[in-house]
Amino acid sequence: MRIGELARTADVSVETVRYYQRLRLLATPRKPYSGFRTYTETDLAHLRFIKRAQQLGFSLEEIAGLIRLSSADCAGVQKLARHKQALVRAKIADLTRIAEVLDSVLRQCARRKPHEGCPIIESLSDPAKSRA
Repeated sequence: MRIGELARTADVSVETVRYYQRLRLLATPRKPYSGFRTYTETDLAHLRFIKRAQQLGFSLEEIAGLIRLSSADCAGVQKLARHKQALVRAKIADLTRIAEVLDSVLRQCARRKPHEGCPIIESLSDPAKSRA
């Protein structure tokens, strides 16, 4: 298949394919005398691997590391996955704390009297209040 078909099938743009090639995440096939590079199902699978890894939160740099490790170094891949898992859990904890603070100030808004200030603005102005 040509680059356009590869991109459409993988649901990415042609420029994305070229970008991944420049980053050496995806191989660039040789250009034959006909002038059109052709891509294989293996290239498509590789492109889908990259997109799926991105959906799981891996950066392109991390994906390059996964590709370098390949399936022969499962322990190395597991180490990278555990590191990513720890980062995701830390983000979840941070987001949970943010949600709790927002819940608190929104409850304060519901109880505020018309002449009182806005609890959200006050909590943003005073860090001690945002720890509610």
